[in-house]
Amino acid sequence: MMRTIPRILIAGVQSGSGKTTLTIGLISALRRRGLRVQAFKAGPDFLDPTWLSAASGRPCYNLDGWMSGRDYVEGLLDRVTKDADLAVIEGVMGLFDGSRTSGSAGSSAEIARWLQAPVVLVGNVHGMGQSIAALVAGFAGFEEGVRIRGVIANHCGSENHRTMLNEALASSRQPLLVGAIPRMAFPQLHSRHLGLVTADPARNCSTTVLKEFATAAERYLDLDEIIRIAREAPPFRSTSSHTVHGPASSKHSIRLAVARDEAFNFYYQDLFDELERRGCRIGFFSPLHDSSLPAEVDALYLGGGYPEEFAGMLAANREMLSSIVSFAHSGRPIYAECGGLIYLSQAVATRDGKRYPLLGILPAETRMLDRHKRLGYVEVCLREETLWGKAGTRLRGHEFHYSEPISDITAGDGWSAVYEVEKPRVIRKATEGFSHGRVLASYIHLHLASKPAALAHFLDMCVRTQPEKAHPPSQREISR
Repeated sequence: MMRTIPRILIAGVQSGSGKTTLTIGLISALRRRGLRVQAFKAGPDFLDPTWLSAASGRPCYNLDGWMSGRDYVEGLLDRVTKDADLAVIEGVMGLFDGSRTSGSAGSSAEIARWLQAPVVLVGNVHGMGQSIAALVAGFAGFEEGVRIRGVIANHCGSENHRTMLNEALASSRQPLLVGAIPRMAFPQLHSRHLGLVTADPARNCSTTVLKEFATAAERYLDLDEIIRIAREAPPFRSTSSHTVHGPASSKHSIRLAVARDEAFNFYYQDLFDELERRGCRIGFFSPLHDSSLPAEVDALYLGGGYPEEFAGMLAANREMLSSIVSFAHSGRPIYAECGGLIYLSQAVATRDGKRYPLLGILPAETRMLDRHKRLGYVEVCLREETLWGKAGTRLRGHEFHYSEPISDITAGDGWSAVYEVEKPRVIRKATEGFSHGRVLASYIHLHLASKPAALAHFLDMCVRTQPEKAHPPSQREISR
């Protein structure tokens, strides 16, 4: 079935070109016009989507060709835009930067080509004149099927500078400017290790701040032309074979407790969507502020985030630590990713030399480093059965962290490394993914929503470890 969904991809000449700021402003301005905008982020990013979600007023979804494949990307766009007027996709890194230095796998260009999304190219034009035409011509002609339809000149010096740049583009028959942004036009976004500071309505992402983004976008972007470009996108036909599977076959529904607060918030929204479709009830709790886990849960998910930034508070919440340790002793599944792995460890040593005792479930301490330890895509082959499948199952993901275990986790009694890890451009394989019983901890953020068999295996394992109940479970929602 053919569907019409206007869509546009905001791409950068390189990382740091200003894509996120411009995309927040664009979405905020479009929403001010009354449009229902569905935001997407290309690539494996957890932080930019928090800002795009705030700007659009609805969950932002990641589109990652390398981790999930074309079929899933097309199906996800089709599913979540059914009630939207327009889709805005923020790219990742530079337009053609992906998992390899040859080919566009994992790049914004790949997403634009698959989804036939017109591209608006963002570049820093400080000190630039006619060279902008050469730059845009190079990008526009680099890969067939990637259509650059407009240019945004970031750090534009003046109205005269804008006119000069547009004349250079026009004389060379290149796509014209749809925006010229002077320095400091938008509210400033602050960063820390791993990326932007998470959007928080109570601190850095209030309604007032988003209004400032919208006002700046209205002033410096040609919104009518950008909407016209988005409407150039051809009718969309999803060729997805991605099917929805029913809930796990069990007399009990599965209840998953997910850590979500200032310390833990690195999650892909589509994973929660897919789990709920299979009959899983998801409830969020705060390791920082709550005193115990929600009642009557069957599994625990400790996602990534910044536990090191809140290590003192996490260590001081002894009631929560005791609650999670008791849960682990019950034999029910615990899955911990990156920041969750830190939380499971004996203690974390922060960069200021302090040490904070944590859950003590992993038989090793962790320490923070001054530079990233790992960064990039990975493919995982399971060496034995885990929460996500049987031996031989292959999964894809991404890792980006500034910490490491101080000692060998597998030296602990009963602990083993259950992942064989392959990395693009790296010949030697590594082992990772630390498992004991029903506990699995890893630095790798797996893309699981695109793997129906992995989700089914996880839910089946939750069913097998459910404690017997003398009476039906409470119907009270476990979310806070």
